Amino acid sequence: MESIKIYQRVGQDGILHLDIPVGLSDRDIEVVVIYQPIESSTAAAPSLEAFYGICADDPIILDDRV
Repeated sequence: MESIKIYQRVGQDGILHLDIPVGLSDRDIEVVVIYQPIESSTAAAPSLEAFYGICADDPIILDDRV
Protein backbone atom coordinates (compact mmCIF):
# COMPACT_ATOMS: atom_id res chain seq x y z
CA MET A 1 0.00 0.00 0.00
CA GLU A 2 1.28 3.46 -0.89
CA SER A 3 0.30 6.89 0.51
CA ILE A 4 0.06 10.16 -1.37
CA LYS A 5 -0.54 13.42 0.50
CA ILE A 6 -2.01 16.23 -1.58
CA TYR A 7 -3.80 19.51 -1.05
CA GLN A 8 -6.78 20.09 -3.32
CA ARG A 9 -9.76 22.41 -3.24
CA VAL A 10 -13.27 21.03 -3.28
CA GLY A 11 -15.39 22.99 -5.74
CA GLN A 12 -18.71 24.63 -4.90
CA ASP A 13 -20.37 21.62 -6.49
CA GLY A 14 -18.76 19.38 -3.83
CA ILE A 15 -16.58 17.54 -6.34
CA LEU A 16 -12.96 16.75 -5.52
CA HIS A 17 -10.69 16.13 -8.50
CA LEU A 18 -7.65 13.89 -7.94
CA ASP A 19 -4.73 13.58 -10.35
CA ILE A 20 -3.30 10.06 -10.10
CA PRO A 21 0.46 9.60 -10.70
CA VAL A 22 1.45 8.31 -14.13
CA GLY A 23 2.66 4.91 -12.86
CA LEU A 24 -0.86 4.01 -11.73
CA SER A 25 -2.66 4.52 -15.03
CA ASP A 26 -4.61 1.68 -16.67
CA ARG A 27 -4.88 -0.52 -13.56
CA ASP A 28 -7.31 -1.17 -10.71
CA ILE A 29 -6.58 0.57 -7.41
CA GLU A 30 -8.39 0.98 -4.11
CA VAL A 31 -8.66 4.55 -2.83
CA VAL A 32 -9.29 5.63 0.77
CA VAL A 33 -10.03 9.31 1.38
CA ILE A 34 -9.33 10.89 4.77
CA TYR A 35 -9.89 14.61 4.83
CA GLN A 36 -8.93 17.39 7.22
CA PRO A 37 -10.13 20.94 6.63
CA ILE A 38 -7.31 23.49 6.61
CA GLU A 39 -7.42 27.18 7.38
CA SER A 40 -7.61 29.44 4.40
CA SER A 41 -4.31 31.01 3.41
CA THR A 42 -6.19 34.22 2.68
CA ALA A 43 -6.74 34.85 6.38
CA ALA A 44 -5.65 38.26 7.60
CA ALA A 45 -2.07 38.47 8.85
CA PRO A 46 -1.69 39.22 12.56
CA SER A 47 -1.17 42.88 13.41
CA LEU A 48 2.11 44.12 14.84
CA GLU A 49 0.37 44.43 18.20
CA ALA A 50 0.29 40.61 18.35
CA PHE A 51 4.10 40.58 18.38
CA TYR A 52 4.55 43.24 21.07
CA GLY A 53 6.88 42.01 23.81
CA ILE A 54 7.92 38.71 22.21
CA CYS A 55 11.62 39.59 22.68
CA ALA A 56 11.24 40.75 26.28
CA ASP A 57 13.15 37.72 27.64
CA ASP A 58 15.78 37.88 24.87
CA PRO A 59 16.66 41.54 24.32
CA ILE A 60 18.30 42.63 21.08
CA ILE A 61 21.89 43.86 21.61
CA LEU A 62 23.06 46.37 19.04
CA ASP A 63 26.71 46.17 18.06
CA ASP A 64 28.65 49.39 17.52
CA ARG A 65 30.55 47.85 14.58
CA VAL A 66 29.74 49.21 11.16
